[in-house]
Amino acid sequence: MDPKDKEFIIKGLPFFAGLSKKELSIIDAKSQIIEYRKGQVIYEEGSAPSAFYCILSGRVQIYTKDKTGNRLILEYLHRGKYFGIISLLTDETHSVSSEAINDCAILVIQKDDFNSVLQSIPHLAIDLSRSLSRRLKRKDVHQKKIFESTVISVFSSYAQAGKTIYALNLALSLNRETHKSVIILDILSKDKIHTLPQKLNIQQPPIFDLSSAADIYALPADFILKSSFGIDLFCFYYEEGNDFCLKRLIEILSILVNDYHYIVLDLPAAMDRSIISMLNQSDLIHILTSPDPCDLKRTNNLTNRLKADFNFDPAKIKTIINEYKLSKIGHSDQLEILGQDVFATIPKIEFDSPSRLIIDAPDCEYSKAVRRIARQLGDCLVGLVLGVGFGYGFCHVGVLKVVEEENIPIDVIVGSSIGSLIASLWAIGKSSAEILEITREFKEPKHIWGLIDITWPRLGFIKGNKLYRFLKKHLGDKTFYDVKLPLKIIASDVHKKEPKILDKGPLVDAIMASCSMPGVFAPFKFSRKVVLNENGIPQDAGKEEMLFDGGVTYPLPTEPLMQMGVRKIIAVNVTPSRDDILKQIKKLKDAAPSGLIAQDHKPKRIGFFSRLKSIFNLNIVNIIFSSVEVLQSEVARREGELADVVLHPDTTGLFWLELHRADEFARRGEAEARKHLDQIKQLVNE
Repeated sequence: MDPKDKEFIIKGLPFFAGLSKKELSIIDAKSQIIEYRKGQVIYEEGSAPSAFYCILSGRVQIYTKDKTGNRLILEYLHRGKYFGIISLLTDETHSVSSEAINDCAILVIQKDDFNSVLQSIPHLAIDLSRSLSRRLKRKDVHQKKIFESTVISVFSSYAQAGKTIYALNLALSLNRETHKSVIILDILSKDKIHTLPQKLNIQQPPIFDLSSAADIYALPADFILKSSFGIDLFCFYYEEGNDFCLKRLIEILSILVNDYHYIVLDLPAAMDRSIISMLNQSDLIHILTSPDPCDLKRTNNLTNRLKADFNFDPAKIKTIINEYKLSKIGHSDQLEILGQDVFATIPKIEFDSPSRLIIDAPDCEYSKAVRRIARQLGDCLVGLVLGVGFGYGFCHVGVLKVVEEENIPIDVIVGSSIGSLIASLWAIGKSSAEILEITREFKEPKHIWGLIDITWPRLGFIKGNKLYRFLKKHLGDKTFYDVKLPLKIIASDVHKKEPKILDKGPLVDAIMASCSMPGVFAPFKFSRKVVLNENGIPQDAGKEEMLFDGGVTYPLPTEPLMQMGVRKIIAVNVTPSRDDILKQIKKLKDAAPSGLIAQDHKPKRIGFFSRLKSIFNLNIVNIIFSSVEVLQSEVARREGELADVVLHPDTTGLFWLELHRADEFARRGEAEARKHLDQIKQLVNE
């Protein structure tokens, strides 16, 4: 880990995402990168508060010891995770021990410096308090078995929203994806019948009455029901408006958080005081709604009421659209009615589908969507980054072939420039073989002219109309809403001189922006949507955003994934190294005179593509590309430090304009992916 890149690395950590440049400089000044060797203890249980720790690379084991001195593992932490904060904030001794289980690089902020940081950046203290509330639990009840617990409430503003089926499959998926302990709390009024026991093959379950005066610290083991599917179940009755029920539930939660990593509350679709108070005990609230305008409006009213009347933190409320009803309106209209972003969309399931889709129908789209949500909650998302490189970008196709054949789970994909095109085609469901077939349109060198329409170079040499028609042919009117997994496309804002992460609207427009190399293509113009202010007056009317090549700011966009909370990143860097680029430029320049002019100064008879390549070698287009490529190679190297696995295919002997050699580029990408296959599998399975 190069200390010179420390500020860049800090900016990529999710905890510090969104900090201003001034705030990042404070973190940079107050922190240091310390390397710990495998087996080295970072701090011991009972020791004095020491520092704030955040993992940059490697893994850390958190553990405690029982009365006989045996080690009890609580958690394995990986990159982006921070620890040591409870002691810092409470000024108490460490309640656990931490140890590097392989060589680690850790960002460390010493105690006094950390207090200074919180005074300078107070909103960090708010973020830390949320984590603190999940880790400071009732250790006095019995021995704590886990490091951190997350309580997730599943709720809806109306009945029949698919809430219970979602809660069941979310719990099953959390257990399968994270290999951690999960329990569902099935809470109903006394006039309702619990259906979850039957779905988990549990017969005649005992039901705990929250209104009873039973001693919750001596709960019979029979109330916590073990299923054969790896998750536990606890069934409750409650009485509307009974404050004692809420008090009793909080007491039970204070016990369960010592034993379960995830507690999923399946709450009734009711707006009485008890249910609202139960919601407020959660770290996250998943609110389900259909895409029907009436249901969306009810959900909008619910979320607004939770925020305005009950002071709920907007960050903890996640809206999920369940497409069990056919949508009568488009996605943009849905968002307008809902009044907020959608956390996830889960596809429609057939009426006679099994309840445990994650287990009984794991390949259906509903299961894939819920599994992705579980992986996000479990901090085990796998992100794939496809970098810039024009013709070199066809290496990405070979990498995707290996991903498909080896069943490597990819939860989110991000691309810049040519990477955005390959990522988009794959995200809408085209296989690597189908993408490679599309490249057959360039099977001869002359076919490159199918993408080039020369114009007077006011903003660029190439208008981009032909490229637009090519993209439209293969992507049609598909939008980001039509993709089968989350997709991010990187562009750069001309006026603001900053990266622009695109994840809404037509895919073709986003790709055009991401591929508009400055000086070669004219910047792509986005018309801003007219927004009415509180007086009904249009704002930003007639203004446009001018966007160009995403590779200018993010040639290998790992940082956006880090800021999204993606902890496992595979990056495909097809940009040749600086030395490779300089050697290639020299080789092409040395070859150009002999390729164009004979000894007697008469033109030689050379092939069309050789002539085209020689022209590009000598004119401003190639100068621009080569210059940008040299700059991008260094930025891509730095961005690669944020990835867990970096694939860098060998492109020796290949040229960035040789689109007709797509098969060879793809073979190089496949070879590189197979070379690192063990490393990739270890990453996704840990």
